[in-house]
Formats: sequence, C-alpha cells, structure tokens
Amino acid sequence: MYLVTVLGNLLIILATISDSHLHTPMYFFLSNLSLADIGFTSTTIPKALRNIQNQSRVITFAGCISQICFFFVFGCQDNLILAVMAYDRFVAICHPLHYAAMMNSRLFQLMALGSWLISILGSLPDTLTILRLSFCTNRKIPHFFCDLPEVLKLTCSDTLINNVVLYSVAIILAVFPLTGILLSYSQIFSSILRISLDRGKYKAFSTCGSHLHVVSLFYGTSLGVYFSSVATLSSRMSLMASVIYTMVTPMLNPFNYSLRNRDIKVAMGKVLRKMVPLNESVDIGLP
Repeated sequence: MYLVTVLGNLLIILATISDSHLHTPMYFFLSNLSLADIGFTSTTIPKALRNIQNQSRVITFAGCISQICFFFVFGCQDNLILAVMAYDRFVAICHPLHYAAMMNSRLFQLMALGSWLISILGSLPDTLTILRLSFCTNRKIPHFFCDLPEVLKLTCSDTLINNVVLYSVAIILAVFPLTGILLSYSQIFSSILRISLDRGKYKAFSTCGSHLHVVSLFYGTSLGVYFSSVATLSSRMSLMASVIYTMVTPMLNPFNYSLRNRDIKVAMGKVLRKMVPLNESVDIGLP
C-alpha cells in the first residue's frame, strides 16, 4: 500500500510536469496535493514498517518530535491545498469569463507557496511546546506513530498550554479551510442548479467531482478519528481510523483523479510509455 501510494502520487506529479496541457492551476494544485500526500504517508509508514520488520517498537524522543512536526506540516498542507482547489473550482464554475484574470500564473503559484509556508509555521507552536514537558516513567504510546494527543497523555506536566495551542492551530488550519471548502461548494452547487441544460450541469459538476470525492475521503476519515475517539474513548478505534486517513486516503487519491479525469489518464500513459519503452516489432532473421 505504501509503494502504491508513493508511486501513484509520483506518477501524477510527473504527468503534470511533462504534459504542457496540464500546466493549469487545477493540475498545479493537484501536483502539490500529491506531494503533500507522499510526505504525509512517508512521515509515519516507513518507521512502522521498520518496526514490524525488526520486531521493535522504540522511537527516540528526537524522532518522535520530528514525526509530530512533519505530520502537522503535511496534514495542514492537505487541508490548505484542498481549500485552494475548492476556490479554483469556484472561480472556474461561478466566474468562467474572469477565470484567466482571477487565477493567473503568479497568483496560483503564490497561493501554493503561501500554503506551504503557513503549514510549516503552523506546525511550530505544537512542536515547540512539547519541549517544555517532562514525561513519566510509562512511555508507551498506544499508536503506530507519535500522535500528539497520545503523547500528551504520557506527560507529568501541565498540558493546558499545549491543549490551547493544539485546538487553536486545529481551528485555524483545519476548521477554517473546511469552512472555505463548504462555502465554495455551496456557491458552486447554486450556480450549477441555475444551468438550464442537463448536459451543462453534468459538465460543470464533472469538473469538481474528483476534488469533492477527495475532500469527502479526507475529512470523513479524519473527523471520524476525532469523533470515534471522543465517543468511545478507545485508543484502538482511534488507531484503526488513523490507518484509514494516513494510509488509505492518500493511496486512493491517484486512482480517484486518474480514473475520473481523461487528461490525467492520457498524461500518465505518456509517462509510463517513456519509462517502459515497448518495441512494436522485432526482426528475427538468419544470416
């Protein structure tokens, strides 16, 4: 599953770079989403695979802090890129005549760069506030990676500041992007309903169908982790749900976009043909 995730998302990045027809805001943001998914999965899964192979469950404190930091960076980047992609679809459907002016190359590059910078800066408060904590003798995390809420349960220090910072960052970098996505799609759906022709409605909806499916997968599973852990107070249930949004969702994203989008399928086919060249004929003869 990890190899499929990395290779699938890497193939989308190569396809968008190599095909000039895909040098548009939508596919540029898609390549950034694929890069974030590779980083998001690579933060946790390789260490878990190594632990399985070596029959060891040990991680250093520095490794744990690094894992928390990068987990927040790529997780926040997923949130922000999905929100930016929703805005791109909003402009394309609700303001098609002004799309080229509103989503010019300089703007969408700055939006992608800004999302990366915000994600990096947003991960620092949660990471740095852990350094002030002292931990008890019981240092067993009931998880396959250093999940911040589970790590905070092991400390002997007061975690009020950490919890305030954690929920503040979650509101800014998770709730606000989700609100932006919902507002964008409310405008998109109202614009689609005003289209008189059924063919026009289908064409407009198909341009955002893949993104809407990715949003549903990502937020459905991640919110499921939160609500399941709050409702059941079961670390095992939270663990199982975490596997879905850290492993399954990034793996399904390349399939979702490649199967639903003809341009991506064509570009990925070209990349594969360049990587694995096939000879159409072989001349076999006797001297």
